[in-house]
Amino acid sequence: MAGNDEPQELISFRSGPLRGTASVPGDKSVSHRALILGALSVGRTGIQGLLESQDVLNTERAMQAFGARIVRDEDGHRVVHGVGTGAFAEPADVIDCGNSGTGVRLIMGAAATQPIAVTYTGDPSLRSRPMERVTGPLRLFGARAYGRSGGRLPLTLIGARNPVPVSFESPVPSAQVKSAVLLAGLNTPGISRVLEPVPTRDHTERLLRSFGAEVATANTNGGQVISVTGHAELTGCEVVVPRDPSSAAFPVCAALVTEGSDVRIPGVSRNPTRNGLYVTLLEMGACLEFSGERETGGEPVADLRVRFSELKGVDVPAERAPSMIDEYPVLAAVAACADGRTTLRGIGELRVKECDRIDATARGLEANGISVDETGDSLVIHGRGTAGVPGGGIVGTRLDHRIAMAFLCLGLASRDGIAIDDGRVIDTSFPGFVPLMRGLGARLETSDARA
Repeated sequence: MAGNDEPQELISFRSGPLRGTASVPGDKSVSHRALILGALSVGRTGIQGLLESQDVLNTERAMQAFGARIVRDEDGHRVVHGVGTGAFAEPADVIDCGNSGTGVRLIMGAAATQPIAVTYTGDPSLRSRPMERVTGPLRLFGARAYGRSGGRLPLTLIGARNPVPVSFESPVPSAQVKSAVLLAGLNTPGISRVLEPVPTRDHTERLLRSFGAEVATANTNGGQVISVTGHAELTGCEVVVPRDPSSAAFPVCAALVTEGSDVRIPGVSRNPTRNGLYVTLLEMGACLEFSGERETGGEPVADLRVRFSELKGVDVPAERAPSMIDEYPVLAAVAACADGRTTLRGIGELRVKECDRIDATARGLEANGISVDETGDSLVIHGRGTAGVPGGGIVGTRLDHRIAMAFLCLGLASRDGIAIDDGRVIDTSFPGFVPLMRGLGARLETSDARA
């Protein structure tokens, strides 16, 4: 990618079969959480397979600012020497979380019940995103938040000096909100609880147990209740980060729509709270084979083989959204190649991601000859099937890494190719995406290369 501040246009051209092994990077969600819990623990935490993306590196720097000592070895593994629960030092400077909503919201939770003042900021995309959904429940613990209108960054959070446990009912299915409350609850007396209406990804609960926290989950008529016992003394442990299913989604979907493709992805996470995309693709007729199922670092993983498939449109129910919230842009790209109409329901949460992903996806599809119908929380894609995707358009990424990668994947199956206005944003979550895809046979070029 470009090494300067100028946008880097990338163009994806119709390609021959994609073949080979795609070793996608470590899971972003697990990487953030492993660093934060390592910093909150006593003793040594070893982390293998950490995702070295800009988002995760910003979280690593934040933990160092709070006093944790983190060492990177020659293989990229991390050793975190934590400070213990409730022992964060007050940072000397602003905490910059770049593009990461997960990073900033989880860090706020970890710091909210410690008597320190922390100012958070991020890039233009992150500064436009709502933080009240997290600062609201953190105020219940006794924290105070002062930010821009709408609770946006830059924002200063003053941690509670005498925190109290809380019971919080989340109005939206959000793993970030749930995790922020659970992390805040670690440094309170008693038990803190979160009621979530629909189960969301459970990496925080799994890792908390690995570090020695007392966590319980119960199903009720109103949803799922997750509780954490406070004044926990976390103990450092060994964490092996599985490969990210959200990153794997891109070579998977590219192979499905590129004729003749046959791609293998080893050791990808099979966490049941993250499998919505694969359930949907199988319903569409995708040729996916999972084998060698096993456990890595407390997470189920498997090896995946994916081959080109003739797909049909489907109706994706709203209740599936929490298990595939990051995969809708690339699913929309697949739907454009399918036969018939695909309806994505209950996806309003996409409007407050790195950008308004519903609008960005719809405009990108329209620019490349795909008809769509859009409402506040749904998107209907009229797939072209054997007629093929025309392409030829330029897609505005809007500083969103998943929009960028989704349309590069679609370009591989288009007639006239698809350009994105800036490929630099991809490093937010998937460093090495372009060389990995080229290694499989994808035709990805910069505008400079064609000049």
